[in-house]
Amino acid sequence: MLVGIIAACVLATPWSFGRVEAGVASPRRYEAGNLELNLLPPPWVGSAVEQQEARARIESVRAEGGFVPGRALGTDRLGRDVAARVLSGGVVSLSVGLSAALVAVVLGTAVGAVSGFAGGRVDSVLMRGVDVLYGLPSILLVVLLAIAVDGVVERLGFEPRPVIRQWLGLATLFISIGGIGWLNLARIVRGQVLSLREQPFMEACEAIAVPWRRRLARHVLPNLAGPVLVYATLAVPAAMLAESFLSFLGIGVREPLPSWGNLAADALQELNPFRSRWWLLAAPCVALSATLVGLNLVGDRLRRRIDPTTRTS
Repeated sequence: MLVGIIAACVLATPWSFGRVEAGVASPRRYEAGNLELNLLPPPWVGSAVEQQEARARIESVRAEGGFVPGRALGTDRLGRDVAARVLSGGVVSLSVGLSAALVAVVLGTAVGAVSGFAGGRVDSVLMRGVDVLYGLPSILLVVLLAIAVDGVVERLGFEPRPVIRQWLGLATLFISIGGIGWLNLARIVRGQVLSLREQPFMEACEAIAVPWRRRLARHVLPNLAGPVLVYATLAVPAAMLAESFLSFLGIGVREPLPSWGNLAADALQELNPFRSRWWLLAAPCVALSATLVGLNLVGDRLRRRIDPTTRTS
């Protein structure tokens, strides 16, 4: 299931972007819409009367030569293809999750390895810094950093192009999420390094005066690959969940770029006692839930394969 979701999102990325025909670029599928075809239900939802009305609206637009979005998952309030936006949003959410996990793994491994290998005052200073960061609300730090970057851009007195602003927002998002996700890994790596320092092969390296850089690169870091790899697989869903939560609040990924978080936020407007278009909320939520469950199962399976203490006889 996880492989299917990731493959669908990745393979659908070229389809979600526009093509150049006769020198004219067509609009991106996740942006292109037609207000005359807004809020069309999927073909598998709704009564016969609703489906007949939807087909009549589509034929009317086709007769005039207008743009007709796909309706595998219906259309949103701006007449955009929900299926295209869900698939494109999956690429954005997965990209932010992988990037944030990479930042967290690099920072956590570096700080933990240096702290455990150096020991003494260096260890005390680094670990006290980790303790201080543990006491701060992580989501609040991400929100403050995102707002601070926007404030700095406005204070500098220039207005970047929309594409640059989108990339700046994404970079701020995964750096801030990864910047608070490395604390657990730093403690794990430090504990592993302290244990490795007491091993006979490390004592032999010290006895024959192997330089500390070589000991760190050739003996310590390779033995940390297992725990770091397991943590990385579990850090991706945590980062994706944080990104979706921030995008749901309107702080993370912003329109017109889709993500599963802002798609769910937009769909809340269509849930009302009179006519609930539940499929608009169900599509991104089901995709996000299935991906998070799949990634966590992969992480647990990998942990059981690598960590000998979890194997049953």
